[in-house]
Parts: sequence; structure tokens; C-alpha cells
Amino acid sequence: MSRMEDRKQAREGLKATLVRQPAIAAVDLGASKVTCFIMKADGVHRDNRTLTTAGVGYVQSRGVRGGAIVNLDEAAQAIAQAVERAETVAGVHVQGVSVCTAGGQLASHRVHTQVSLGARPIGDGDLSRAIASALAQVRIPGRKPIHLLPIAWSVDGQRGIRDPRAMFGRALGLELLVVSVNENIFHTLAHCVERAHLSFEGIVAAPFASALAALEEDEMDLGAVCIDMGGGSTSVAVFNNGALCHVDSLAVGGGHVTQDIARGLQTSVVGAERIKTLHGSAIASANEDREMIEAPPRGDDPGAGPVIAPRSLLKGIIQPRVEETLELLRERLKASGAPVEPGAGIVLTGGASQLAGVREVAVRVFDRPVRLGRPRRVPHLADAASGPAFCAAAGVLHRTAFGPREAVSSKALAGGGMARKRPIDPNASPMAKAAAWLRDNL
Repeated sequence: MSRMEDRKQAREGLKATLVRQPAIAAVDLGASKVTCFIMKADGVHRDNRTLTTAGVGYVQSRGVRGGAIVNLDEAAQAIAQAVERAETVAGVHVQGVSVCTAGGQLASHRVHTQVSLGARPIGDGDLSRAIASALAQVRIPGRKPIHLLPIAWSVDGQRGIRDPRAMFGRALGLELLVVSVNENIFHTLAHCVERAHLSFEGIVAAPFASALAALEEDEMDLGAVCIDMGGGSTSVAVFNNGALCHVDSLAVGGGHVTQDIARGLQTSVVGAERIKTLHGSAIASANEDREMIEAPPRGDDPGAGPVIAPRSLLKGIIQPRVEETLELLRERLKASGAPVEPGAGIVLTGGASQLAGVREVAVRVFDRPVRLGRPRRVPHLADAASGPAFCAAAGVLHRTAFGPREAVSSKALAGGGMARKRPIDPNASPMAKAAAWLRDNL
């Protein structure tokens, strides 16, 4: 019997013992770990806009490298194990999951449209026409949209309008953000989730989800940049006037720092990761030239002694990689024309952001205030799951509970399943999609 068949039988046995009740599951598929957060219906607290998780499970990632799946069976097994652990804690069985990832060559572009108005107050029909006009412009061959988010409405050129209904004007404008991933990677990820015997409910961009968990409302309104530093990739989400307005990613992450250490010290990857965790820093520290560190030798030669090197050498390996990654991200933001406000701060999330000195390097590279983000909207997490590395999974749950509203639901974009409120045909005309969005959200 194959390992996947064993996994299927184990899940069937688990189903029989767990309670069947509505639950939402989010899986953060990273290069270093796979995390699953489960939330029951009573876990949403609308009075203070916080959440309570029913179960959390995480395992070491397998089959994922550089933000991409390289072994389908191993990745599916890791997803199944993380979900099973969370299900056991929550005491429920989940049918489907939304997957959060920074892989798939995340990118975004903005679509502008304008429709004429009559001599009457703006109504739902006018908004529907504007959304349909914007959706009709979404043509990105070889890529799959995962988010279609209205950024801002305008009436006769007046921008920043949250809800233009009942206003008067001659022209209604809409700016729509389209976040997309590589189409082949999208289908590979969907197939991977199905091999774990789960229903695929769509992809959520990791920096978007992390920002929803870590940013304050004021930060979103005044402008903020959330940088999600994962093991296989570094991605960014830019917020302005309360809306997401840009997403981008680089296939460089904390795992590359570990590989640099392994090469520089001639040690194993496991040994390099341990040294990075215990002694690693991106900034200079006192006495680092005299402080020595030990690393296990590479290979299995029983006569080989440990590798001994000054801690300053470790800093000399880590700092250039961190600086290069953040500088490249800074230049990508400049080239994109993303509306980054002059006073916008930087919020770091993801496991790689916890490395000592990363915040200080980010301050120097961006010349802006920088803080470390945590999943503040899920206040009752255990200490082991309350750090920056768990922002993305928490953000997926927050998005499900509180929005923001999207022009087309993720489930519809995924091409399967039912939308949370009503089904939206992903192959429907732009006008039909716009009408469905209005019906569900306005």
C-alpha cells in the first residue's frame, strides 16, 4: 500500500472520530514549515474585530523549495499532516482549505476604468457597470488572478471615495488591483491540495494575509509596507488609504542565508540553520572577533573535527545577503510606481524577519521606521504560534471573517466549490460577476 493510500485511510479514520461542524481552515505553505489554522464559527468577535482559533498545527515543510513545489507527494503529505494536527486540537473535520503562499511568482497590476453617469444618484447598477468594465480589461496570459480588489472609487475625478452610491456626477471611476500567480504553478498547487484529500478553496497572497494580521487600521489608512520574509521567498504588500494597492515577490528568503552559511563555513545545511538560529546576526556585536563558534563538519568522516570560526565571519555572511534582498525589493518598489506614502512605515513578518539585526538593516535600507509584526488580531494564540512566522495563516482567517471585499470571490477564481455567500461562475461575463459582487457585498 502506498504512503498516500495510508494517509487517505488515516484521514478517513480521523473523520469518523471528529465532530462535523462548520469550520474554516487556512494553510500557510512555506519553504521551512507548513502551518494550519482552524477557526470555528464562534471564533469571530465582531465587537473588537479579533479571532479565536480552535486548532493550530504545523510541521516541517517538505517538497517545497524557493517558494515552489518540487515534490508533489512530499508537499501533499506535509499539508495533510499539518491539517490533521490542527483538526485533532480543534476536534473538528475540515473539508477544504485556503492556501497562503508567497510562491507562484506573485505580481500585481492596477486597472483603471470610467463609466458615464446620468442625471440621477449613483446606484448599484452604475457600480456594476464600472466593475464589469474593469474586469473586461483583465487580460494576463499565462497567469491566474487570485485577488480582484477595488482600490478606490472616484466621482468626476474626486478620488478616495469608499462608497459612491447616492452621489451625483457625470463620470464614475474605479481603480482595481489584480493580483496573479503563474497559471501552471496555480494548478500544481491545487492538485497538491487535492492529493492531500482536501478541497482547494483558493490561494491567498502571503504578504496580503500577513498585513491583514499585523497592520493597524491607522497604518492601512496612512500608508504601510508589509514585507513578508519567508524561508524561500521575500514578498511585499503596499497599503494606502485603507486598500491594498501593490503586491510583489522575490524568490530569495531565509533559506538562502542558511545555504550561504553552509557554503561559507563548510558545514551541513542542518548545522548552518542551527548556527544561524543560535548565533546569527545581520549587524555587528561586541567581541565578535574573539567569540568563536563551532559547526559540524560536512560529510560523515568520523575523524573530521568541528568547524571553528569567529562569529564575525558569520555576520559577514549574513549581512550582505539580507542587505541585497532588501535593496532589491526597494528598487522593485521604486520601479513599479507603487503609491508608497513618504511617511509609510515598514512592518516585517515571516520567520526570516526574526533573525537578529534584520530590523536594523531594514531601517538603513529603506530609511523609514521599521517594526516587527505579529498576528495581533488573534490575541489568544500560544506563545509558540504567536510570532511573525504565523501572521500569514492568521491573516487568511481574518480575511474570511472581515474582508476586504473582493470583486470576485477566491473560491470562484479557484474554479471550484461554492462561494461563501452565493456561487459565482468564474466563466460568467464581467457584468454577471460584477452583479454577484454587488449582491454579496454592498
